[in-house]
Amino acid sequence: MGNSDTSNQMWGGRFASGPDRIMEAINASIDFDRVLYAQDIAGSKAHAAMLAETGIISAEDHDKIVHGLNTILSEIEAGTFEFSAKLEDIHMNVESRLAELIGPAAGRLHTARSRNDQVAVDFRLWVKEELQKTHAALTRLIEAFLDKAEQHAATVMPGFTHLQTAQPVTFGHHCMAYVEMFTRDRSRVADAIERLDECPLGAAALAGTGFPIDRHMTAKALGFREPTRNSIDTVSDRDFALEFLSLAAICAVHLSRLAEEIVIWSTPQFGFVRLSDAFSTGSSIMPQKKNPDAAELIRAKTGRINGALVTLLTVMKGLPLAYSKDMQEDKEAVFDAAGTLDLMIAAMTGMVRDMEINTAAMKKAAGAGFSTATDLADWLVREAGLPFREAHHVTGRAVALAEEKKCGLEKLALEDLQAIHPAITDGIFSVLSVANSVKSRTSYGGTAPAQVRRQVKAARKRMAKK
Repeated sequence: MGNSDTSNQMWGGRFASGPDRIMEAINASIDFDRVLYAQDIAGSKAHAAMLAETGIISAEDHDKIVHGLNTILSEIEAGTFEFSAKLEDIHMNVESRLAELIGPAAGRLHTARSRNDQVAVDFRLWVKEELQKTHAALTRLIEAFLDKAEQHAATVMPGFTHLQTAQPVTFGHHCMAYVEMFTRDRSRVADAIERLDECPLGAAALAGTGFPIDRHMTAKALGFREPTRNSIDTVSDRDFALEFLSLAAICAVHLSRLAEEIVIWSTPQFGFVRLSDAFSTGSSIMPQKKNPDAAELIRAKTGRINGALVTLLTVMKGLPLAYSKDMQEDKEAVFDAAGTLDLMIAAMTGMVRDMEINTAAMKKAAGAGFSTATDLADWLVREAGLPFREAHHVTGRAVALAEEKKCGLEKLALEDLQAIHPAITDGIFSVLSVANSVKSRTSYGGTAPAQVRRQVKAARKRMAKK
């Protein structure tokens, strides 16, 4: 890219001898912050346009700067740009090359700007773009679940608490639980975009600048809602990165819980779902096996995202205002977490869309484990007027009898049930089937197929508005 001693020229005087190799290695960030090249060049173009508009630099210098920056952008995208660790970071690499291309005019670009506000604007732009991608990815995942929920609004399956059969639900209702979870994630993404949508450019090192800059102009040019309001906070704030990692960690946990269920559901013991070949692998020695590797990897990758959050929280926890070099450690964790989350959401969306539902296995399991016991207790309260605690006791005796006879509650004889409590009539059998159980759960947000269909419709409407 040019003279390797340019770093000495950039710093001059005191640093004329150059840093030694260890200092160079610990100080340089170009190996990872080169990812910000497009944002850095966009920020420089906006800054140059504002400097020209306010008369701080000439129109001629502005034109040279923009031409040079466009050339650098083309070189980076073509893979011909030579990055140098001696120039520390993306900002100095671009500025040095700009000086080679256009001469002294390059030195005027940094007027009324510091690397502190420069890196803040680059990083905010990158995180904002990543959040927008995450929002779109979550939309696709939610839509995949809505399609499955609508298709299986009446498909019965066991509902679990403590991973023990509790009450029958529908698979559509179970899918809608994940719709709620990922909709909250999507909402957090939108909230994070709203909060970070302020432009740091113009805060300079930490105190602002005496040049007559127009921060509203640069904010608008870069697509931000408005400029930041305090120059000290601007250069020392990484809340937007912490918030990204926080919402990413919560979303990853949701993905991991779903992945765990898919792993369980795809076992022969459950057999609730069959994964497509695209998202599973075979065993190297056991031909009968089909491993849910994509789900397992999603479950594991959650640890990387959680680790990234802890990393940045730890970096920031002891920093006095304003900027400290510690904050150079903010990016790798965010870059890694963002790429990991993108992959996790994409893989999960593919799995959900492709997986086949074994409705027969779900229906069989839904009736196991005396899953309609609560329906029996509710019937005793509603039809026989028993207090719920007494109804609970009576139901427990009925379950014990069914266990003894090795049959389901619906297979018990009426006289056996009446021996437990005389108020029981043959009307009890109308609630002991799995299908009738789910149909009866008509409360708002309940598992009744009609409720599930209503919730799918309502969710689609909400999605269309945002």
